[in-house]
Amino acid sequence: MLNTPTRDNLNKIVILNPKGGCGKSTLATNIAACYARRGPQPAIMDYDPQGSTMSWLKRRPDHLPSIHGIAAYKKSMQATRSWQLRVPEDTLNLVVDSPASISHDDLRELTRDSSSILVPVLPSSMDIDAASRCIADLLLVAKVNRNEGKLAVIANRTRKNTKSFNRLMRFLDSLGIPIVAVLRDSQNFVHAAEGGLGLHEMQPSRVRQDVEQIDRIVTWLDGWEARRKRALQITAMRKQPFSRVTVLRKSQASSV
Repeated sequence: MLNTPTRDNLNKIVILNPKGGCGKSTLATNIAACYARRGPQPAIMDYDPQGSTMSWLKRRPDHLPSIHGIAAYKKSMQATRSWQLRVPEDTLNLVVDSPASISHDDLRELTRDSSSILVPVLPSSMDIDAASRCIADLLLVAKVNRNEGKLAVIANRTRKNTKSFNRLMRFLDSLGIPIVAVLRDSQNFVHAAEGGLGLHEMQPSRVRQDVEQIDRIVTWLDGWEARRKRALQITAMRKQPFSRVTVLRKSQASSV
């Protein structure tokens, strides 16, 4: 069973898609690097047995803003699971890189206290089918409420003006879930990963288009508290008792 910390002030961002190779780690590292530049120190929790995010952290130059890494895929007999997954008290943003395959029980546990869930989708028929199943599981198995506004999709590794891109965008539009960014198929992401960098830490003129999309993602993530507050208000309104007397009076008044 997956266990993750619960704190009211913690922005827990879960990047999820059961299909491997869809860009979860690339997305996680760039979001974390963006938050690291802003401060305070963010954290990355890597559940992927491949450890791609932790490998990226090891390559990260010492002079860049630090990111706390948590190798959640590792198990230790010398420490409790909660100790292994501890998040620094001053960390406000936690990015969770989920594994490629996950059980329904782990899906519920992983997303239970999340503030945002991002699903990256590639423009291929196989990836679209996998994303469709993933989102269905989030809504039906993990019971993610659309009204909470914490679920969004990312179109990843796209090439505009292609049939595959148009097919992907039609699919994403049909979901009724926000598309917060469209990331192009760019070698900038590859070079950033190789150097332990985020796009914001590369030459600005080279990565301007890609940085704009990452900024859109982070701006959406920053609105998690407002979205949660709005969801609570909607829930409270729906729980208000229905008054037949009020409706009757309104009906009588309109007929006069």
